[in-house]
Amino acid sequence: MLNKIKETADFLKAAQKTQPKTGIILGTGLGGLVKEIVMEKTIPYNEIPHFPLSTVEGHQGKLIFGTIKGTPVMAMQGRFHYYEGYNMKEVTFPVRVMQQMGISNLVVSNASGGLNPDFKVGDIMVIDDHINMFGDHPLIGKNHKELGPRFPDMSEPYSKELIARAHAIAQKHQIELKQGVYVGTSGPTFETPAEYKFFRVIGGDAVGMSTVPEVIVARHAGITCFGVSIITDSGVPGQIVEISHEEVQEVAAKAEPLMTRVIAELVATL
Repeated sequence: MLNKIKETADFLKAAQKTQPKTGIILGTGLGGLVKEIVMEKTIPYNEIPHFPLSTVEGHQGKLIFGTIKGTPVMAMQGRFHYYEGYNMKEVTFPVRVMQQMGISNLVVSNASGGLNPDFKVGDIMVIDDHINMFGDHPLIGKNHKELGPRFPDMSEPYSKELIARAHAIAQKHQIELKQGVYVGTSGPTFETPAEYKFFRVIGGDAVGMSTVPEVIVARHAGITCFGVSIITDSGVPGQIVEISHEEVQEVAAKAEPLMTRVIAELVATL
């Protein structure tokens, strides 16, 4: 794994000139942020050594290097999920490559189901904590000290400072941001009514099928994290209706311009 990480990072360093400071992972229906990137190099995942391939509709499968308002970034247009059959090491492999390339900040986005009754479909939620319900963990196995400590601290998985900056940016543009706890599950089924209720009872405000493994590995690597969810369906009792992936994409696309404005300006401060 260490050799693969280094080989991939060396390939990417040689393939482009940008020295990115911030990594960005764009989730379902949220790829529009690439319009804010002054692109210098785009590399399809299938051309990158040891990189998995994204199999989910709405995930483009490209790694983009460039700048957002002058800040050098590398952005994943499409992520990898546990439910695609990848193991946790494969799901988080790109974050390890980012670490090897010197990334100090990671911005993650996703589409999620709302658990908090104060949320409505289309809301944007800043993630301030998460609950790992995958039934697996990306740090299980031998720990390599060069990647991080055996028992990493998770007292601040999402940066309080970056959360405060995001709220200030949103307030300036009169954009309403919610804030809460994200529950990460394996998927690929959407939740049952009982599961929605359970996730709410244990402290969740939104639930989805990504993000948690990536943030765990990023924090293990000492990378500062900021996460945001678009609430694309409701898991609140009495509001639960049948949902499809296509409908999730449609809702995400409508909320995307507001989320993009906040993230673009946030990245510019990093």
